[in-house]
Amino acid sequence: MSTRPINDHGLLSDCRSAALVTSDGSVDWLCSPRFDSPATFARLLDEDAGHWSIRPRGPAQVTRRYLEDTLVLETTFHTRGGTLVLVDALALGDRERGHRLGVSSPGVLLREAICVQGRVDLEVTYAPRPEFGLVHPLLESLPGALVARGGAQVLTLSTPIDLRVSGSIAHGTVALRAGERLGMALHARPCWEVEPVCWSPRAVHRRIMDTIAGWRSWSRLHADYHGPWQDEVGHSGRVLRALTFAPTGAIVAAATTSLPERIGGERNWDYRYTWIRDASLTVQALTTVSSCDTEQEAFFAFLARTAATQLDRGVDLQIMYGIGGECDLTERPLPHLTGWRDSAPVRVGNDAWRQRQLDVYGEMLDAAHRLSGHTTEHRLDAVTRAFLLGAADAAARRWREPDQGIWEIRGPSRHFLHSKLMCWVALDRAIALAPALGATSRVDDWKRTRAQIRAAILTEGWNPETGTFTRAFGDTDLDASALTIPIVGFLPGDDPRVRATVAAVATRLTDTRGLVRRYDAADGIAGEEGAFLLCTFWLSHALALTGRRAPAEQAFRTAASYANDVGLLAEEVDSVTGEPIGNFPQAFSHVGLINAARAIRDTARGRPTAAETPVAAMACRARTLTPAPMRRRLSRTAEGGARREP
Repeated sequence: MSTRPINDHGLLSDCRSAALVTSDGSVDWLCSPRFDSPATFARLLDEDAGHWSIRPRGPAQVTRRYLEDTLVLETTFHTRGGTLVLVDALALGDRERGHRLGVSSPGVLLREAICVQGRVDLEVTYAPRPEFGLVHPLLESLPGALVARGGAQVLTLSTPIDLRVSGSIAHGTVALRAGERLGMALHARPCWEVEPVCWSPRAVHRRIMDTIAGWRSWSRLHADYHGPWQDEVGHSGRVLRALTFAPTGAIVAAATTSLPERIGGERNWDYRYTWIRDASLTVQALTTVSSCDTEQEAFFAFLARTAATQLDRGVDLQIMYGIGGECDLTERPLPHLTGWRDSAPVRVGNDAWRQRQLDVYGEMLDAAHRLSGHTTEHRLDAVTRAFLLGAADAAARRWREPDQGIWEIRGPSRHFLHSKLMCWVALDRAIALAPALGATSRVDDWKRTRAQIRAAILTEGWNPETGTFTRAFGDTDLDASALTIPIVGFLPGDDPRVRATVAAVATRLTDTRGLVRRYDAADGIAGEEGAFLLCTFWLSHALALTGRRAPAEQAFRTAASYANDVGLLAEEVDSVTGEPIGNFPQAFSHVGLINAARAIRDTARGRPTAAETPVAAMACRARTLTPAPMRRRLSRTAEGGARREP
């Protein structure tokens, strides 16, 4: 059973895959070559599922940070005999800069230990366990390397020190004195590539420095936000980039699977996929971080390209996809893993892909509208235009139908308010985009349907007895997703119904720590969950739109305070213990931080945010939202064959 706190981990990324490193120098999670690949190290979910640790022998005081403007992790150990600095990174492509981060990443985990004072005795333990711990590979010592064979990959650990092999575990010790370095690298290659890859300590150091330069080049291009919490916003932008699968532009919801929403419970899901639900808010966040449109355009192009075939066949738009565009994400348990703190089952795949969620149409059209209003004038390409027209028509045709809602309720379909709201958004944005879509003839029909949805929300979604907008039509339960009513521009922040709903969420859905729960009602799954950081940032955002700046700032500070020592946010917080829980780090939490910070800044300046502006009245400055630039980028992508560096 793994018991280490979730927020004790730091994230490494090469914009293709991810690793998590503990504060005492152990890589307890590594999925490569993709975020959704089977884990090579999964001690995060089971003590015997693999890890790679580099740490001083004996007790040490530990501090850590990301090197400035990077996702290269530096951990400093202060021991009785000396001071050691451990630098960890997933290698970016050689001399990869700016928007090309991740295009040619080699799939190599880099680790360098440097003694900066006195003498430090190091321990190295290497226990690879491919396929989530199912494979205990055969280890073979070669000059300068240790090769692990078993499963679909050959793992080569470049090491300048001899490691003693015992079964499928290797262990070694070494003494470093001031000025001495130990550089190691882990390469993963397909099992049919026989020749191992070996990098010298000098090559490891060079590639770490090159990866630092790569992240800093990206950060320089994405430093447009100026305002409150500027450092947090910039760092959250890097986290979103780190969770981006560069070959397609897809952004995973989190780097992990099955970290629980309730300790010891069954609310354990695989988040290493891309949700359409995240689209509009993610595009808004990326726009806030930078005026550069490359990431936004790539993300939208991936979603449009992947989803277009489904609308073309007349079926429901799927709510989520694999990062390579896969549709079938069938869920299965991994019964050999005990789960984090015995939170079982551990799952891979996510059966929510089978659900009907009507909000996806609004999220796609809102994302398209945000991009069109952010960039320069161009014409929409034919494929994207047809897709957006299909999404608008689907929302107009299906808005009266029940669904599973934003929170993916695993129970009977219902008429959820948020789903109706996002169908309204779909038509509102389609009306604004009509000239670019070549669909001015449809505007009158869209306006009539938009008015019908609005009337339904204001009559059936508003409960005069509770004095709030409710979770579902005809319901009395409150839901935090009602906070998005002013965020998407359905009603202004100063509307009395909006203010009453925001106040009710702040009173009835907020725990003693000031964190917001998604809802307080049965959802078809046993046990309760924690408070959602995204929903707390939504509360901050909505409070700012209602003109209550001080409470908005307080809600923001409350949510942001649950970032760990290197600025990473989990999905939820246990309302009893205050411990971060859920998959980690969570993209939506960082998206919420960025958007709330911007809302507080803009309302303080007396300037409405894009979400507050009446969208249907906005001038449409549409540009090409097309998969073609992504295709050109992919044509230049090369994984890079195995090669030996000096």
